[in-house]
Amino acid sequence: MTDAAVEAIGLVKRYGNARTGKAALVGLDLTVQRGEVFGFLGPNGAGKTTLIRLLLDLIRPTSGTLRVLGADPRDNARTRGRIGYLAGDFRIDGRQTGREALTYLGDLRGGVPAARINELAERLDLDLNRRISALSKGNRQKVGVVQAFMHTPELLVLDEPTSGLDPFLQQRFVEMVQEAGANGQTVFMSSHVMSEVQQTCRRVGIIREGELVTVADVEKLRQSAHRTIEIAFRDRVSAETFEALPQLQNVSVTDAPDGGSVLHAILTGSPDALLKTAARFEVTSLLAQEPELEEIFFTCYEHGSNGIGSKGVAS
Repeated sequence: MTDAAVEAIGLVKRYGNARTGKAALVGLDLTVQRGEVFGFLGPNGAGKTTLIRLLLDLIRPTSGTLRVLGADPRDNARTRGRIGYLAGDFRIDGRQTGREALTYLGDLRGGVPAARINELAERLDLDLNRRISALSKGNRQKVGVVQAFMHTPELLVLDEPTSGLDPFLQQRFVEMVQEAGANGQTVFMSSHVMSEVQQTCRRVGIIREGELVTVADVEKLRQSAHRTIEIAFRDRVSAETFEALPQLQNVSVTDAPDGGSVLHAILTGSPDALLKTAARFEVTSLLAQEPELEEIFFTCYEHGSNGIGSKGVAS
């Protein structure tokens, strides 16, 4: 095994009987490199939280091998001090103020300077002097964000971390994740908010019913996915000219009011051949609609790893 931040080989987790119980993870193989911001995607019940609980040694695997920061999470309690964790519904003793709770948690981790806690609280517009029981769900989640980030952990494990945060604070959170990645920290993030995954993660893994559908580079996924293309030409062009291009699907050409033509098509892969062909004519406008990560996710999830290539999504 390599010295990755997270490495799973043949990981299986069953609930109940080890042989016949319900399988939450089925032979999962996954490597997350140190310093990487990795997105872990899938619907509820797909196995995301199960893997996160295994990473934190909150539950134990049925079989397979798992290493976190180079150690077996079952054997090295000190490894946990190098991890920051945030669940989607952060809970803590409500009798304390935010400052008291964060100071206590910081002391458990060897001491976190008050200035660091104040800095993060200010960024999130969090009042540290209020009792946690009096805070809204969103403000309790801010306390959770601060406790996960404040000791600058080597590995941040984030499970639906922006639950309850408004869009402005979600963007602040995105900035904090980007800074952690730039600082060399590893981030393993499960999220339903595709925009924050797209802004922060270099790679994503998509899980379905306990099995990985694909692990791929976010930018390559977007480049190889379907794009809606619309090109307007000064003069008339024929659809046959573009139907011969293997990268194009659903090609149609309509007449424009000014006497020209408009090409409509779905582009998969490189646009090079399309641009060279279009350059034979006078182009008056070009529109290429980039796919959102959410659209790519549903394509991967619906068709699985066997359908990814045929749908133009890199595996």
